[in-house]
Amino acid sequence: MATQFIAYHRVSTAKQGASGLGIAAQRQAVRDHVAAHGGELIGEFEEVESGKRSDRPALAEAMERCRLTGSTLLIAKLDRLSRNVHFLSGLMEQGVDFIACDMPTANRLTVHIMAAVAQQEREAISARTTAALGSIRAKLAAGEAHVSRRSGRPVTRLGNPQGLTVRRPDLGTAAKRDKADAFASGVLPTIRGLQADGAVSLAAIASGLNALRVRTARGNGWTPMAVKRVIDRAA
Repeated sequence: MATQFIAYHRVSTAKQGASGLGIAAQRQAVRDHVAAHGGELIGEFEEVESGKRSDRPALAEAMERCRLTGSTLLIAKLDRLSRNVHFLSGLMEQGVDFIACDMPTANRLTVHIMAAVAQQEREAISARTTAALGSIRAKLAAGEAHVSRRSGRPVTRLGNPQGLTVRRPDLGTAAKRDKADAFASGVLPTIRGLQADGAVSLAAIASGLNALRVRTARGNGWTPMAVKRVIDRAA
């Protein structure tokens, strides 16, 4: 039987997410790995989120799907999971197997060491950035001039003095809607399976999802109304 894979893709900026940059390359790397190993890609999850945070709903859903289907979590690069060694260790402890396409032969010890090095690098970068910003603030507070190395222009204040030049609230709404649609589509096969097994009412389906440890989009337990929302949205 072919190995089943659940793919997880992540970019760390909204700009990358809107443009597709990064995600497209990750998808290709994942598909190449699946094809090379004669596997089957049965699901994909993606999100725009900083690697510093561990509360990532799409990753949590991908892991849950792996548990439900006995699949292996597949990522293009190790740093797409997280640079937080504690989070990565927790992932391994939960019993979800995963493979990074850029290092498919890595064992758990190797991955743990790499994550520890990556976290140290992230903390060093953060410390250097904080120190540099503090130095600039001190110069500006003292009335001294500061010139940006990147643009060559004088800096009078930190941050973007113009702020957002174009308001696009529809983008946030569309992203939330797409995220909700993706979640509904992802959990619907499990719901259909419960219905096929005799779960006719919404309450019975909710109980079945909770028994399978499937979580809602917000990470909560299922209620009949939550099930109805998912079915209505998927329809």
